[in-house]
Amino acid sequence: MSPVPETIAGTGFQAEVIRTDRVKTASIRLEAGKVSVVVPRSTPTERIESLLRAKDRWIREKLLLHREHAPSRPKEYVSGEAFAYLGKHFRLKVEAGGTGGAKLRNGYLSVGVPSSVKNREASIRQALEAWYRQHALAKLEEKTARYAKLIGVEPQSVAIKTFRGRWGSCSRDGKLVFNWMIILAPHRIVDYVVVHELCHLRHHDHSPAFWRCVEGAIPDYRVCRAWLKANAGRLER
Repeated sequence: MSPVPETIAGTGFQAEVIRTDRVKTASIRLEAGKVSVVVPRSTPTERIESLLRAKDRWIREKLLLHREHAPSRPKEYVSGEAFAYLGKHFRLKVEAGGTGGAKLRNGYLSVGVPSSVKNREASIRQALEAWYRQHALAKLEEKTARYAKLIGVEPQSVAIKTFRGRWGSCSRDGKLVFNWMIILAPHRIVDYVVVHELCHLRHHDHSPAFWRCVEGAIPDYRVCRAWLKANAGRLER
């Protein structure tokens, strides 16, 4: 099993920490919209965090330029394309035959396409969306139950929907509805969205009391909120 990469959260981005004996000073790299910090192996985490804070504005400006100039290419739903799930990317593997449907198997999102299908792309897209919706509902129900106990609220129900421009809603009678596409984001971002809606069961506004409720469960909620704002367009496929 590959080791889990060391990462540090910046304002709206995650920086991967690369520790090595080959360098004597720290440096920041931005490649293909990803941030990495190359440091001597024994560099304290506090020193890396300080470096990222000092370069925060520069990093965000470079990332913004990358997003603005990155070519917008629609998905073609062919083998080899990358699809996000909980912040990780998995390659699509299209397999001929079978009864249709998508599965996460051996590190791939595999989709079987029945031989009788006429519109191959539509079939794959529908199978993937069904898979995402199924897993989104299960994961959101799980996270809602966990954080509801922490916050001390009792939601009545959890459902998913396709929203544009929002990630969730909370009715006064305790019904939570989430945008299923949030499942593409990293775990911590999904946690933030769940906590945000749960705190609306106690505070039906965005008052200081509401944000204190959010902060009680997600201390770095400002980072999560900034990440979501910066990456919303990439999640809403």
